[in-house]
Amino acid sequence: MDPSDQKHFTVVDYVIFAVLLAASMAIGLYHALSGGRQRTTQEFLMADRSMSCLPVSLSLIASFQSAVAIIGVPAEIYTHGTQYWFIGCAYVLGLLIPAHVFIPVLYRLRLSSAYQYLELRFSKAVRICGTLTFIFQTVGAALHIIKEGCITGFELWGAVLATGLVCTLYTTIGGLKAVIWTDVFQTLVMFAGQLAVIVVGVQQTGGVSEVWRKVWEGNRISALDLNPDPTERHTFWTLGVGGVFLMLSLYGVNQAQVQRYLSSRTEKDAVRSCYMVFPSLQLALALSCVMGLVMFARYCGEDYSDKLGTSSRDAMVIYFVMDMLQGLPGLPGLFVACLFSAALSTISSAFNSLATVTMEDLIKPHFPAMTEERATLLSKALAMSYGLLCLAMAYLTHLMGDSVLQVALKIFGMVGGPILGLFCLGLFFPWANSTGALAGLGAGLAMSFWVGIGSIVTRSSGPRPPPPDCRAILLSNNTTTAIQTALRNVTLSRPSGLKRFYSLSYMWYSGFSCFTVILIGLIISFLTGPMKEEDVNPGTIYPLLGKLLCFLPEHLKKKFCCVTPLGQMVSKMMMFDYRDELTHLLWSVKQPCDIKVSCLTGKRLNCLYTKHLD
Repeated sequence: MDPSDQKHFTVVDYVIFAVLLAASMAIGLYHALSGGRQRTTQEFLMADRSMSCLPVSLSLIASFQSAVAIIGVPAEIYTHGTQYWFIGCAYVLGLLIPAHVFIPVLYRLRLSSAYQYLELRFSKAVRICGTLTFIFQTVGAALHIIKEGCITGFELWGAVLATGLVCTLYTTIGGLKAVIWTDVFQTLVMFAGQLAVIVVGVQQTGGVSEVWRKVWEGNRISALDLNPDPTERHTFWTLGVGGVFLMLSLYGVNQAQVQRYLSSRTEKDAVRSCYMVFPSLQLALALSCVMGLVMFARYCGEDYSDKLGTSSRDAMVIYFVMDMLQGLPGLPGLFVACLFSAALSTISSAFNSLATVTMEDLIKPHFPAMTEERATLLSKALAMSYGLLCLAMAYLTHLMGDSVLQVALKIFGMVGGPILGLFCLGLFFPWANSTGALAGLGAGLAMSFWVGIGSIVTRSSGPRPPPPDCRAILLSNNTTTAIQTALRNVTLSRPSGLKRFYSLSYMWYSGFSCFTVILIGLIISFLTGPMKEEDVNPGTIYPLLGKLLCFLPEHLKKKFCCVTPLGQMVSKMMMFDYRDELTHLLWSVKQPCDIKVSCLTGKRLNCLYTKHLD
């Protein structure tokens, strides 16, 4: 097919895309009209804590596997080779740690918002700051995902608008149950769309052996790069180690994922859902990477994105799909349905989680007497408002210069890293106090934005890959060696001073800002007076130091850990089950109370409850 030909959809493609939107909307309507009909905030925001592990695990995949990943990963492989594939190594610890550290603590506290933990552990001020940081992160990420729908040019702007409106509607009327079950449907569509493109692409390129020959001779199969330089864009260390912190910020403390864990029927179901995500994420990563290799075998690195009316190299993925599937009615529509399924799942998760944290962290604490009916109506209005806001902002903004994958991960790294550091400070360090937490969060955000904005201003990027030209395949071995040697000599000229600092790989943003929060938080906590054991709420500390220092005598371990191990707190933590009942009881008799129930320790709660009964 002539690359100069303009690619367009057929009627069948639009019909398939419309069926996707209609099915998603039908799922939302079903959950709006069945069960409790979303009449309580518990059902609307938490799915009545009744979800099994299978739909939760598929929803966890869908909310992570956004349109950014489906477009960005193949474009990354097409341009730079398979080094990015090593991020799959980060999935191991990135899912094991949440399953055995974050989920047990957060689930046993029976929270609705992950940021309620910050008030239980520190103070209301820390909770509000954490919530506002998350809102900023999620609105920015959702905005970027929505506007990536226009990467194929103005022809699909109507589809982008329709997708955003449908997503906003089914999230508003169906609540978290609708979001999770549409995620299940959309995950299946995602896998089907990617698989169809790969199968047809391999066949039209000449078979598996021909694809392998071209990507091998085109230097797109990357060896394990063990270069420890943190300014290298992608190495095993930046992906396999730096990626762990990125995964933890997503699967450990991000409200969109935590909300799914908390909607599970039991803690075991929540842990199982985290385990079940691993093979599916590896499959999704493999499909995206293979698609990028098939693209390279087809075009040998040439850029035809201008044929779609855009200069973004990420648009090559859409061009590839239209080229491969042209003449096969319905298949281009299936892939675009796959692409928009990913967008739907991610932004619906964003809208629902934004409504949850706004309601639970910013509104309810100031209006505790609000009726359940009014709270539910307000939650739905918040979900719709966030959806319309992101759509309006996406329409008014322009595409950034970096690749969609890099921009999205920068957003999560710059903001998700400090949030991860805040939770780690509270979970693992009993001495950390509220002042230290606030100072650490501020320092972490300042450092991450300093590096992130500095990298954008200086445009300090890694070395360019070898010229992606099929003619390189015809060069002799001696000539190829000479070119590679020359390229290595060019990379020796590295930036220095602040420019080198700004050259830090974006994959390290999460880890860098996380450690900044912990370090500054601990220093300020010790300077202002570390928190005492009796002031720490039961169930808010994970005894990491006790496990790491298992070789020490018991009296020294107790001195370092300051709190009872998590497994021995069940009786104390049961006190928290009385929070809602006690709050209702106190409000019903209009008895003044100067103690905020959500922040009570087990001992204080028990005393107050007993006193009231007397």
